Amino acid sequence: MRDLGFVGFLGSLCLLGLKRPFIFILGYIYIDTVSPQRLSYYLLNNIPVSLVMFVLAVGGWIVADKKDDVRIAPRQILIALLLVYCALTTYYVAAFPIESWAKWDWAWKSLLFAIFLPLTLRTKLRIESVLLFMCLALAAIVIGAGIKTALGGSGYGSFAMMVDDNSGIYEDSTLTTAAIMIIPILLWFTRWGTVFKPDWRVSVFCYALIFACLLTPIGTQARTGLVCIAFLAMLQLRDVKRKGMYIAGAALLGLVSLPFLPSAFSERMGTISNFQADESAGTRLAVWRWTFEYVQDHPLGGGFEIYRENAIVYHTTEATETGGGATSVTRRLVVDQGRAFHSAYFEMLGEQGWIGLGLWLLIHGIGILRMEWLRRHYRGDHIPDDEKWVSPLATALQHAHLTFLLGAAFVGIAYQPFFWMLVSVEIGFDTYLARKRKAQGFKPMIEELEAPGASKLAPGY
Repeated sequence: MRDLGFVGFLGSLCLLGLKRPFIFILGYIYIDTVSPQRLSYYLLNNIPVSLVMFVLAVGGWIVADKKDDVRIAPRQILIALLLVYCALTTYYVAAFPIESWAKWDWAWKSLLFAIFLPLTLRTKLRIESVLLFMCLALAAIVIGAGIKTALGGSGYGSFAMMVDDNSGIYEDSTLTTAAIMIIPILLWFTRWGTVFKPDWRVSVFCYALIFACLLTPIGTQARTGLVCIAFLAMLQLRDVKRKGMYIAGAALLGLVSLPFLPSAFSERMGTISNFQADESAGTRLAVWRWTFEYVQDHPLGGGFEIYRENAIVYHTTEATETGGGATSVTRRLVVDQGRAFHSAYFEMLGEQGWIGLGLWLLIHGIGILRMEWLRRHYRGDHIPDDEKWVSPLATALQHAHLTFLLGAAFVGIAYQPFFWMLVSVEIGFDTYLARKRKAQGFKPMIEELEAPGASKLAPGY
């Protein structure tokens, strides 16, 4: 029955796509996020559904979509440069060619789709539809994870969602980062959505999904999720009118929820403040140190999967009470090798060297600055009613992006497709507004800067 459900849903998307080819793109987003071929028992196992939907998406755009107002953003060029650079390092400098080509086989698709998607985002409806499909596709995983957590299930590395495979978006820390990341976008839908106009039903669903997103770090016991929750709560603070009540409410909610948290979750979160005693944290620090030392001799990086070459040695310390006020300190030597980076920043640094890391940081940094410019520029009483949604969406996308960048510090998700889709939406959102400003005969930049109260962040990317 599960296979028939997937086939029926994907078949319906394809039929709708024959009339509205943009739906093929939405179908690809669903497939790339949920991976129904991994959930299927037999009907989709041997069919390259992702490739088929991607071909349909690109073909539909080429054949049926308008292209007279297509704009190529500098960030798309930077992503293309990163794609080419990754190909060169894979071909010329990869220390593990077989493993490197295996990762390249899916990483290049993430980057290529990130370049392609903004070309199709010509209207507000399309931008909103992509965000909606991203949220709903992730909801297919998060809702199940939330229910399982509420029923008492939890466990780091063993918290199986729809598949018993701790990889991709289903990996614990990756899922929690994505789940917390979409919260500001869900909040935007409760006020500004048009596909499903905001009413009590939309609000109930969005807030229930947000609750499931907050439960996901508890079920997966991923410390990354707790850090992302705290960080997002601080980001949301800058747009709250009654900041005192917000802080008090957040603190009260945290205190009330403590007795209901599983003891295993509380114990694991406690290692955040005592990382010297945690072998996982010690391993990460040792791998990051090894990576930094490696690129001193290999500034171009070592290609995909270079972490397999590392050999690390470090110590863990643990203090225990022995009675009578005395404390016993145990110091243990740990030797390990071939440990993953556990950080997108060090993943880029080790695999693609300083050039790859620089391009990656530039792409994300420009996105944050552009959303800040849009957030400020489209805010105020002078903004017409049909553009009131712009500043809140820019804020939501920026908060989601910053949450991703924080989570990426603790998990290797530099090439994960879901997060590159967020970057693509930002680019499409930016270029859509640039087309609107041009069509409206927007004032020259010098006049904007001279206008009272105008934003000092110059428009560029």
